[in-house]
Amino acid sequence: MSSSFDEQILAQEQGVINRSPGLRSELQTAIDVSGKETEGTLVLTNKRLLYVSGGEHREDIPTGSISQKAIFFTDVEDLESIPSDPYNLTIWLPSITKVAGHHAPAMAPKLEVKWDDRGVSRSAEFVEQVTGSSRRKNLNDWAPVIERLKAGREKVSPMAAAPDESTLEGRVLHALDDMQEKGLLTLESELENRYKVDLEPEEVEAACEKLAAQGLVKKTSSKDEPPFYQKVSPLGEDSLGD
Repeated sequence: MSSSFDEQILAQEQGVINRSPGLRSELQTAIDVSGKETEGTLVLTNKRLLYVSGGEHREDIPTGSISQKAIFFTDVEDLESIPSDPYNLTIWLPSITKVAGHHAPAMAPKLEVKWDDRGVSRSAEFVEQVTGSSRRKNLNDWAPVIERLKAGREKVSPMAAAPDESTLEGRVLHALDDMQEKGLLTLESELENRYKVDLEPEEVEAACEKLAAQGLVKKTSSKDEPPFYQKVSPLGEDSLGD
C-alpha cells in the first residue's frame, strides 16, 4: 500500500480483463497497440485508476460444481514498486470524462472509462472475472465512487500504519489487500501457498483479531458463524470490497 496519505489504495480487483480499442504504451508513447486484450489487476486510489497488466500470480477459481478457470494478477501493495509493462494504464481522476458501471444477468460486471489523454480521447473497458452471489460489490460499483472522488465529495480517511510483511499480521493484511471477505481456511491456504509456511487456523485467527483491534481489519460474521475477515477501507461505508 502507499506509505503516504497523499495517495491511498482504496480498492483493487484481480484477474481483470482490459478491453481497449487502442492502448498506447506508457513506456513507448509513440506506439499505439490496437485491439490487444490483457489481464491484470485494477487499482483505485484517491488520485487515479491504475491498471497493472500481466500476472506474477495465478489462482484457480471455481466456475461451477466441478469446473475452474485460472486468473492472473499482480499484487499491488506498494504503488512505488509496480513492475513496468507496456500495457499498464494510469488514468488520473481529473482526466476522466465518463465512467459507467454495467451489470446484468448473464453478463460479467464491468467498468467503462473514457478520459482525455493530452487532448486525445481514449477509452477502456475493464471486465471482472471473479464473480459470485456472495459478493455485494463489483466493478460496476466503482463508477459512482470514482465520480464522487473526482468531484471531491468522497471522504477518504487515513489508516493506521500496516505491520511489516515479515510478521504474520502483515502477511494476513497483505492477503486481504483485495478488500474481499475471507474465512480462516481461505486465508490459511493463501498464506501457506504464498509464503511456503505451515500454519494453524488458530494462528491466523489470532493475527486477524490483532489486526481488528488495530482498526485495520473487521470481522464480518456473527457469533454463530465461522469468522470471516475483511480489510478496512479508507472509504469507510463506501468500501468497494465484498
